[in-house]
Parts: sequence; structure tokens; C-alpha cells
Amino acid sequence: MLIVESRHLRTPLAGLALATAAVLATACSGGAATKDSGATTGASTEAPAASSTPAPAAPVIKISPADGGKAVRPDKKVVVIASGGALEEVVVKSGTQALEGDFDAERTRWVSSTPMIPASDYTVSARAVDGTTATSSFRTLKPEHELEVADVTPVVKGEKVGVGAPIIVTFNQQIISKAAKASVEKALEVKAEKPAQGAWRWVNDTTVIYRTAKFWQPHQKVTFTARLKGVQGGKAMYGVKNTTKVLRIGAAQIATIDARKHKMIVKRDGKVVQTMLISAGNASTREYTTTSGVHLAMGKANPERMISPGRKKGDPGYYDLMINHAVRFSNSGEYVHALNNVWAQGRRNVSHGCINSRPDQAKWYYNQVQRGDVITIKGTNREMEWNNGWGFWQMPFKEWKKGSALTSAATAG
Repeated sequence: MLIVESRHLRTPLAGLALATAAVLATACSGGAATKDSGATTGASTEAPAASSTPAPAAPVIKISPADGGKAVRPDKKVVVIASGGALEEVVVKSGTQALEGDFDAERTRWVSSTPMIPASDYTVSARAVDGTTATSSFRTLKPEHELEVADVTPVVKGEKVGVGAPIIVTFNQQIISKAAKASVEKALEVKAEKPAQGAWRWVNDTTVIYRTAKFWQPHQKVTFTARLKGVQGGKAMYGVKNTTKVLRIGAAQIATIDARKHKMIVKRDGKVVQTMLISAGNASTREYTTTSGVHLAMGKANPERMISPGRKKGDPGYYDLMINHAVRFSNSGEYVHALNNVWAQGRRNVSHGCINSRPDQAKWYYNQVQRGDVITIKGTNREMEWNNGWGFWQMPFKEWKKGSALTSAATAG
């Protein structure tokens, strides 16, 4: 009896132990339950915890000049800086005219690259890549003294000029300091269809002259531009107007005069087109001596009134004459002109310093010549001064460019 009861009691205990083990195994396992148990997977059904990382801050855009400040100098830079992000767009405008500028490599900074217009209202609009925006509005100063180009020579609509032609720019105000001259000179551009090295030279406080290192190549267009708007030319002086002029370079017409041989040869684009017998200055005095060197045709008149310099009526050597077909090539009263002086032309120098030739040949030259045409004279003991009229080619280019307010020569083109 005792043995039977013992076997009967052990069987339920063993089953209970197995069931308990199965329950414990299911509770600790992340895998699927047994097929017979009907339990779900071990994945958690709780909601995920919220992230603790804060959202990135929006970029901060700073604009200078600030909104609504006092009147701004036209040469002041407009600067836009973004902290904590990149700039997508910057627009600076006065009316419909946009101000040019450049971004840095990271596009976190924009700086204007050209001066602003004086006495004008400006708006600045900036937008970052994430959509953050900023704006500013301000007005530029009205200058006490307005700077602009008063004249550009030789420029006449429809005119063709010679290959030696300078560009003579005269301003309406005195530009005194070297720093101001440099600022103005930077605003001057010469662009040629056939590029050439050249440089500006200041001859006084209102005039600057551009000359190439070698003669212009013929048959081309040269464009001169003065971007003076906003450029400071002195205390309370700013440029208010831009100027553009076009020079049309014609044929390469070069006249060569030998005072000893009493002859003038004219070439056009390298080909001889005229040989003229001439009479030069008699050289009895300095003023009656024709100047040697590289001259340029400066202008012409038919007739031209010629009066003896430094003499009054009744003085020895006094004259007051109307001379036909006169082409001027210096400020000391030198011309190529007509004179019925055939007995001397080709034989003797008897003039008061001019180059005279047979009336028909002088007329031919008068009709062909262009301002800026080269007239080279040799055979006299008086040298042409570089500042006597357009004697600019008398100065070596190395010396010429020392008259620039900038340090290096410019390139036309």
C-alpha cells in the first residue's frame, strides 16, 4: 500500500516541475512562444522614449550698413554675413539697378565690389539656405562736389583717328591727392578689339592721358569707359556719372619728313601713297627751327591764321597771314601747310618752322590726314618736347607709365 501511494504522488510533482520550467523559459526569452502555448512574440509594446537632441539654431544674418542709419558714403562696402549657415542669395538695389558683389568660398559672407550711386536709396535683401531672411534700407550721401568727365579727346562721332592717337580725359574737378587719383584711375577702362599694352599719365590735377606702348593696330574700335559713379575724388567729392566713348582707329597713316633731303613720304598701311617736296624751318633762330621727333596730327583748318609769336606789328620778322590746308602737329606753331613756294620746296629750308609743300599736295594731305596720324621728322637740331602739343611719343614708355597713380601698366583689351 505504501509503495503504490508513493508512485501515485511522484508523477504529479514531476509534471509540475516541467510546467514551471516552461513558464520561466518563455518569460526570459525574446523569441517566439511554443506552438501549443498560444503566446505572442517577446517584442516590447511600450512607446519609444522622446529624443533629447535639440533642433539646430537658425542662421543669424547681419547686414552693414544697418537699417535706417545715417547717410552712407557711396564708396562704403555693403557687407552681409551669416553666422551658423550659408547664404543662398543677396540682392542690393537702388531702383532697378543692382549693386555687384561676391560671396566667399563658404557662402557665409557677401561683399559689394563696386561703389554705390550718390544721393540714392538702397535696399538689401538676404536669404539663407534654410529660408532665414534679413533686410536693410539706407540712403547714400549727396556729394558737395560732383565729379564727372568734362571731355574726351580725340572723340567726335563718325571720326576716325590715327594709330598714334592718345586718349586725353579732362575732369570737371581737381583731383589732388595721389590716393584719389588712384581711385579715379582704377575706374577708367580702355578696351580694344586688338589688345595693346598702355598706361595712364597724369599731366595735372584735372587731366590724365592714355598712351599705348606701341602704335595702335589699325582698323579697329577702342572703347573708353569711366565708371565714376560713387568713386571718391576728394573730400566730399564723388563721381555722379559714368561715361563711355568710342574711338575708331583708321588706317596706319605715317608721314616721314627729312629736313635735310627736303622730302615728305606718306605711307598708308605700309604702302607709299604720296611723296611730297617740302621746305622746313630756316633755323635762323630756335623758334624758326622745325622740331625733330615723333609728332601727331592734332587738327586742321582751311584757312588757318598764322601770326608771328612774340612780335608786334612793325617788328622785324612780324607776319599775319591766312594759310590754306594747314595740319597742326605741335603747340609751338608748327604745321604741314600749302604754300606756293615751289622754288624752295625740295631744295632749301626757308620757312618760320613749318613744313610747307606744293598747294595741290598739301591739299591732298589735308584731305587724307586723321587726328592722331604719326608725323616723324628728322634732320634738325631742335628736339620735340614730349609735352609740346601731342608729343607724347617722345617719352619712352618706361618713363611714361611712371606718371600713373597705379603701380603697373594697363592692358587695352
